[in-house]
Amino acid sequence: MIEEMAVVTEVRDQKILVKSEIKSACSGCQQVDSCASGQVAKAIPHRKLSLYLENKGAALDNTLALNVGDKVIIGIVEKELLQTAFQVYLWPLLGLIIFSGFGQYQVSQGVFSHELIALFLGVIGAGLGFIIAKTRLAKLTKTKSLAPQLLRKACPTSSVTE
Repeated sequence: MIEEMAVVTEVRDQKILVKSEIKSACSGCQQVDSCASGQVAKAIPHRKLSLYLENKGAALDNTLALNVGDKVIIGIVEKELLQTAFQVYLWPLLGLIIFSGFGQYQVSQGVFSHELIALFLGVIGAGLGFIIAKTRLAKLTKTKSLAPQLLRKACPTSSVTE
C-alpha cells in the first residue's frame, strides 16, 4: 500500500474532503541548490490535490472521529497502481516500435518510397496502443481498487518544551 499524509479540510456526513500536497521528486535532494531541475522545482508553486473520501477507516472498519485540521493517512494499492502505469506506457510503446519497425522494413525492401511513411506508421501504432490501453484500463477503473482509501488517523505530533 502506498501511503500519503493529508489534512482534513471539510467534514460532511460520512464524506470528508482531504488535501494533500503534490511533492516534486527534486525537492528533497542534497544537490537541490546547484541543480537546474531543483531550481525549476523551487520556482513552480506546489499544487495541492483535493479528494472526497468516505469517512470509514479500512484498517479500523469503523467510522473515525475526524475534525477539520486533522491529519490522516490515505493510501492506494501499489499492485493496481503499478499495473495501470505499466499498461499506460507499455501498449503505446509497443505499438510505436512494432509499426515503426514494420514501416522501416518496408522502406528497406523498396515497398515504401520514403521513411516518412515508416514514421507515420509508428505514430499510428502508438495511437492504436493508446486505444488498447484505454479500453483495457476502462475495465480496471470501474472497480474501486484504484480509488484512494482513508486508512487511519495520523498520530498527532508531540512537542517537548522546557
